[in-house]
Amino acid sequence: MPSYDKLYIGGEWVAPSTSNTIEVHSPATHELVGTVPEAADADVDAAVAAAQAQLASGEWSSLSGPERADKLQQVNDKITERAMDFATIITNEVGSPISWGTMAQAYAPTMILGFYVDLIREYPFDENRQGVMGNVLVRREPVGVVGGIVPWNVPLFTTIAKFAPALAAGNPIVLKPSPETPIDAFLLAEICDEVGLPAGLVNVVPGGRELGQHIVDHKGVDKISFTGSTAAGMKIAAACGSQLKRYSLELGGKSAAIILDDANLDELVAPLVDAGTMNNGEACVAQTRILAPRDRYDEIAEAITEQVRTLKVGDPLEADTQIGPLIAERQRDRVEGYIQVGQEEGAKVAIGGGRPEGLDQGWYVEPTVFVNVDNSMRIAQEEIFGPVLSIIPYDSPEDAVKIANDSDYGLSGSVWSSDPQRGLDVARQVRTGTYTVNGFMMDFAAPFGGFKSSGIGREFGKEGLETFTELKSICLPAGFEPDTK
Repeated sequence: MPSYDKLYIGGEWVAPSTSNTIEVHSPATHELVGTVPEAADADVDAAVAAAQAQLASGEWSSLSGPERADKLQQVNDKITERAMDFATIITNEVGSPISWGTMAQAYAPTMILGFYVDLIREYPFDENRQGVMGNVLVRREPVGVVGGIVPWNVPLFTTIAKFAPALAAGNPIVLKPSPETPIDAFLLAEICDEVGLPAGLVNVVPGGRELGQHIVDHKGVDKISFTGSTAAGMKIAAACGSQLKRYSLELGGKSAAIILDDANLDELVAPLVDAGTMNNGEACVAQTRILAPRDRYDEIAEAITEQVRTLKVGDPLEADTQIGPLIAERQRDRVEGYIQVGQEEGAKVAIGGGRPEGLDQGWYVEPTVFVNVDNSMRIAQEEIFGPVLSIIPYDSPEDAVKIANDSDYGLSGSVWSSDPQRGLDVARQVRTGTYTVNGFMMDFAAPFGGFKSSGIGREFGKEGLETFTELKSICLPAGFEPDTK
């Protein structure tokens, strides 16, 4: 059982300012699986001061892109070496099936970090631009001290989504892991310490919402990078706006998967159900609204129902488990509440809707499919964050696009067709930040983020790096050619 009694601040393992601890319990067995100190405001103050000192020293920010890349590659190598440690820890923290979590919770973060390592070996942080009046050196400099606030559902993934571009751009970071899933962040801190990242570059302070608010409000933090609920994101945006503090928000989703009338069900049903129930449905990008043409509705509903019937619900540490427990009792209560609301509004449960037999311990909910769903229903409009799919009929491709866009959210989505060009034509009309034709994918070389209430800003790709920089224009004397290496 991982147990820590010190925080990682300023390149050292230091005693916390209080004796408070965070106990992490398995969502499957309720057993204690680890403990860490709970950080307080004074610990955040110390972490921010350490990050400010690191930034002021220039020890990291003055390195060239390739020099930072070499050091970050060492971190990535260590994460890769301990990938199964991360996967097991996160499965114990979250309840993610390890069959899914090994790739998504452990190896996908190494792909993100690997992308930024490669990017900054060639990225032009300095650009000599021919201006209207003469030569201009346009520089991308570090934005400053970054506050990274991380959710519980994919903790290492969302940590690295902030850690990698922030450090690649030359910034120090103060990371606040969720109190439900702090242990993997301490393992990452061990790796940063082992490879010898400069003191103050990475600081880890776990805690709840109040601690996160202190980071957001802190005058010494220059940028907030947040992943979480839309409601919390709105409060963060307001707080940052009052200080003109930079921020990026990756928020909720209610993504629609449009099945066109020419789609091959034999090819799409299994991957589509996986895309809707990934990580026990606790995924902001989950394809939970399934839009089916009315003249094939019954056929599609039956095929999806039968696929869901095959999903194994059980111990998330067993290799063949596909659906594990939800993160906590409160989350199970939330999901069960939505299942009740869906029935009250007139939708029909085709499969699921209860608790699985033989799993009395653990926060389990049966994977559930609703049919006869209207897009105005709460189960079609609100993010449930559980393994609940809603199948919605439509009358034409234009109607499907209208339904897909009839949402406060715009994070992800997909379209399924035997004609990829036809699918692409639909994809261009849906107002969402990430979209896939015939599948579900996030490519770490491309920007990821949302329209509307799904967020502001982008992660991944070179655009994700650039959100952690400030632009500076330096006008140069006539005839002078600067070195931009």
